[in-house]
Amino acid sequence: MIRKAGIGLREILEISSSLIGLMAMAIIIWGVVVAVGGFLKNEIARNTPEDNFKTRKEIRQNLGGYLLLGLEVLIAADIIETVANPTTQEVLILASIVVMRTFISYFLDKEIKELR
Repeated sequence: MIRKAGIGLREILEISSSLIGLMAMAIIIWGVVVAVGGFLKNEIARNTPEDNFKTRKEIRQNLGGYLLLGLEVLIAADIIETVANPTTQEVLILASIVVMRTFISYFLDKEIKELR
């Protein structure tokens, strides 16, 4: 194991994984904040029903994009975490998480494309 200043590679990977996971959560939270802000702005504006529908559709597309990005970054964090602790159980957990997130990402992406 490589040691620098008392910190090993495993610890660096674990810290990196945690930081990347936090960034993913920040992306998702930011997407929700932007979506809620856009929704409230749209509801306060005196638009036609057609304009309201169009704007809500755009808000959903944007939120979906943030969610997809956040999920993909979370997958990266999980991969790094598994590299740091490569047990059979961790690899199986990672595989199931990747499958579930890929499934969610696929259908979320499909819905975003349908909204366009």
